[in-house]
Amino acid sequence: MILLDGHELDLASFPDGTSSFRCPALDLGYAMTLCVTWYYSSEEECIRLWYLAKHLRAKYPDKRYILYVPYLPNARMDRVKNDDEVFTLKWFSEFVNAMRFDEVRILDPHSDVCMALIDHAVALSPREYIGNALSQLTNQNVLLCYPDEGSAKRYASMLGMDYVFCIKHRDWRTGNIERLELTAPEKVKDRNILIVDDICSKGGTFTYTAKALKAVGANKIYLYVTHCEPTIYKGSVLTDGLIDKVFTTDSIYAGDCPKVVTLGI
Repeated sequence: MILLDGHELDLASFPDGTSSFRCPALDLGYAMTLCVTWYYSSEEECIRLWYLAKHLRAKYPDKRYILYVPYLPNARMDRVKNDDEVFTLKWFSEFVNAMRFDEVRILDPHSDVCMALIDHAVALSPREYIGNALSQLTNQNVLLCYPDEGSAKRYASMLGMDYVFCIKHRDWRTGNIERLELTAPEKVKDRNILIVDDICSKGGTFTYTAKALKAVGANKIYLYVTHCEPTIYKGSVLTDGLIDKVFTTDSIYAGDCPKVVTLGI
């Protein structure tokens, strides 16, 4: 979905599959800034975004343009570990840079690599949404858990709450987690836990984390992720009974599972 100053564009197609859409006339007055918001759902939208950016620059050349992309595609491909892997984040970033936005706002970007590769990138904090999730868990003696060292580094100082974290050992070729170590397990017994991270795909990391927490006596376990991909339904997070509730934004999630609480952006 693509919006221009808050108005959703009708992204139609010709019979041959090529793009057909209109950009409505804008009553800009003295406004000097236009905001394009892209709620990513497929790479097909990339070419439409390109057409829109080129159209706006041609029609309103003196304006300042902001791209707000809450969920940044390709963000996890922020490094290559094998010779046959394609560095998709780098090439996607070049595509974004070629549209010449004056500012690119990203909600809770996956890594500093995203910010380094995209011109004029601004990271938006997820603190508001994590706080919203925590407010729904009041009086529950909540302990935070970060599923790896990266998430601990990202969120611990931001949230300022007591926490434990995990150390993952992963096979980088297959992506599979081989084992997981929980730090300070003595803190966990009889506590309710909120696992905090940025992205959930199938949720294997969180299943491993929840098992480790349950093994040392955790009570209820909740999960917060800023970006919950539709592939969560292909994993067991929502069905294995380990995690009681998932909190996420609507940056990419559009499901209706009763176990998922959507925190609107």
